[in-house]
Amino acid sequence: MPELSEAAEQLAQQILKRGNLPLHVAVIMDGNGRWAQKRGLPRTAGHRAGVKAVKRVVQAASRIGMRYLTLYTFSSENWKRPKGEVSAIMKLLYDTTKSEMRELVKNNVRLITTGKIEQLPPSRRKILQKAIQATRRNTGLTLNLALNYSGREEIIEAVRSLCRLVKESGLQPNQIDELLFSQHLYTKSLPDPDLLIRTSGVMRLSNFLLWQTSYTELYITEVLWPDFSEEDFYQAIQEYQGRERRFGQL
Repeated sequence: MPELSEAAEQLAQQILKRGNLPLHVAVIMDGNGRWAQKRGLPRTAGHRAGVKAVKRVVQAASRIGMRYLTLYTFSSENWKRPKGEVSAIMKLLYDTTKSEMRELVKNNVRLITTGKIEQLPPSRRKILQKAIQATRRNTGLTLNLALNYSGREEIIEAVRSLCRLVKESGLQPNQIDELLFSQHLYTKSLPDPDLLIRTSGVMRLSNFLLWQTSYTELYITEVLWPDFSEEDFYQAIQEYQGRERRFGQL
């Protein structure tokens, strides 16, 4: 990975000195289309620029030893966008995964996905599976791409799974608690996010990690995703470090 800028490196040192790092950061990467529109470019140019921001944030997260980073890459609702844009996003996903696979291995980043990737086009699914396999032994940052993901659908799938368990194993409904329910979510192997960053100033969750973000700290920035820098990421971390998390307690 390229070295951080001097300003970003200084922020990284301050964050590490302060401690209290979030274990898991989730990001709603919003604003690619508006970024392109402001420049008189097609929306696909915004998506390409957004990939550079992804690389910057992965680098920044790795630099401070973060354990989990989840990026809202493609929602189930995104299929409703114009076919040309969806095709361009899928091609970009394929090209980026293929070109960055070696760097992920080199930099000890483990790639996983959340969502129904079995519904992606075959070539896109296969390259993801290849990257997941190639990085499975990496022990640094876990990079989780939320692909073909819907928070509501995830909850419905968990309910269906528990209904089958009740029917087949004799599990009693009153035995279902938060821990058991969480074990039937797509993210069962991940801790809940400590911090959720949303770019472009939009104030909503957009069907993202609805169960998991119950007590997540929210950070909204007006910066459009393609402009989101390492410094912006670290400023969000610093904001998190200054908050007191009470989880409903005094």
